[in-house]
Amino acid sequence: MMFEWEDLKEATNASLLKNTLDSNKNLNISTDTRTIKNGDIYLPLKGASFDGEDFIDKAIEAGACGYFTTKDLVLDNAKIVFKVPNTLDAYLNIAKFYREKLNPITVAITGSSGKTTTKEIVYSVLNQKFKTQKTFSNHNNEIGFCQTVLGMDNDTEALIVEMGMRGLGEIELISTHLEPNYAIITNSGSAHIGRLGSLDNIAKAKCEITTGLKPNGTFIALNQDIIKKHVNFNGEKIYYSLENVEIISKAPSYSKFKYKNEIYELNVEGEYNIENSLAAIELGLKLGLTSDEIKKGLASYKPIEKRWEVEQINNYKFINDSYNANPESMKASVKTFIDLYEKPVVVLGNMGELGDDEVLYHKQVGQYLANYNKDVKYLLVGNLAKEIGLELEKKGFDVNYFNSNNEVSCYILDKLDNSYTIFLKASRSMKFEEILEYIKRGICKL
Repeated sequence: MMFEWEDLKEATNASLLKNTLDSNKNLNISTDTRTIKNGDIYLPLKGASFDGEDFIDKAIEAGACGYFTTKDLVLDNAKIVFKVPNTLDAYLNIAKFYREKLNPITVAITGSSGKTTTKEIVYSVLNQKFKTQKTFSNHNNEIGFCQTVLGMDNDTEALIVEMGMRGLGEIELISTHLEPNYAIITNSGSAHIGRLGSLDNIAKAKCEITTGLKPNGTFIALNQDIIKKHVNFNGEKIYYSLENVEIISKAPSYSKFKYKNEIYELNVEGEYNIENSLAAIELGLKLGLTSDEIKKGLASYKPIEKRWEVEQINNYKFINDSYNANPESMKASVKTFIDLYEKPVVVLGNMGELGDDEVLYHKQVGQYLANYNKDVKYLLVGNLAKEIGLELEKKGFDVNYFNSNNEVSCYILDKLDNSYTIFLKASRSMKFEEILEYIKRGICKL
C-alpha cells in the first residue's frame, strides 16, 4: 500500500510538525525498524515493555523519510513528521482509510475455537471467485488487523479478518474499524473464561463482532442459544448446525457430507471441521458462488501448522494438534482421533486460561472421553492434565502420568513401537513441539 502524505494526515487527524518532502506520493507505513525501507514512514507502536518512539532515530538512520510521534520531537534528518495523540489509534485509522479506499467484500470471523480453521476454509472458498486477502496465521489482534488490511493489493476483492480477544472491547475495536459486510461466530465456549469470568461474558465479547457489521450485512453463526442470547444485530441472521448435516463418510484426512441437498468433501477429518465448513458454505451461497465453486474451495482446504499436522518421525506416526486447546476443542479432536485410528495413543497436556474452575474443566474432559473407545492409551503431561487421567482411570483406561515433555518422550521411545498412532493436544504454553524434537533425536535422558 502507498499513501500520499495528505491521506495520512486526513486518516489520522495528525498535526504536521515538519514537511520538506519533494513529492507527496508513494509513502509506505512501517512499524518495525528492522524492516524499514528507504522512503517509509515509521509508525512507532507501544507495548507493556517497549516504546517504539525510543527507536525513531534508528528508523531515520535506516532510511525512513519521516515518522509519527506523540511528542514534539522533530529530527533534522527527517523530511516529514506527524504528531498524533496515540500511535495505535493512528494505525487503526490508516487501516480503516485504506479499507474504505479499496472497498472489498469484508468478512469478520471469531469464536472460542475453530476461528482460524474457519478463516482458512472461508478463504479457500472465496478464493475460487474473488482475489482474497486473509489474516496471516493467527495474527488476530488489532495490530494483526492493521497488517492484514494494509497488506491488500490494490485489486483485492475480498478481505477476511480473524478476530481474537482476551477481554471485553477488543473485538468491538476491530469490528468498528473493519465495518464488515459479513460476520461469523464459530461458537462460544469456555476459552479465556479465566480472563472474562463467565460463559455469558465470553459470548458478549464474541458478539461484539456485530458492532461494526453493516446494517444490510449478514450475521452467520453456530446455532447456539448463548450466541442468540447476546447477539445485538437487527439485520439478516443465519444459523447453522450439524443437526442439518448427513455425514456420508469419515476417514483419516477425509470427510464427506450432505448439506442442503449438496454433497461436499473435505481433505480433513472430524465433525468439528464439517461444522466449521458450514459457515463457509453459507457465506459462499450469500456471495453467489456456484455449488461447484464451493465444493472446489472446500476440497482445496489444507490445515495450517500444528492443526492436525500428520508427521512421520523415526517410524512413529504423530498427529500434532497442539497449537492450542480448550475443553470444547480437546473433546472434539480427541473423539475424532480415537474414532478413526487403530492403536491410538493420546498425549494430553494442561489447558490454560480456564480460571478458578480449571480443575473442574479438566475433569469434565476426562468424564467425556471416558464414554468412548476403551482401547486407548492416555499419556498425561502436567498437573491439570492429571485430572483428565484420574477420571479416565475410574473407567478402567490405560493411563500414565508425566511431569515434563522429556519424560513422556522417553516413555514413547522406550515403551511404544511404530504400530501406534500418537495424538498431541495441549495449550501452547505446554510447548508440545518439544516432544517431536525429542523423538527426532531418538535419545532419552532423564
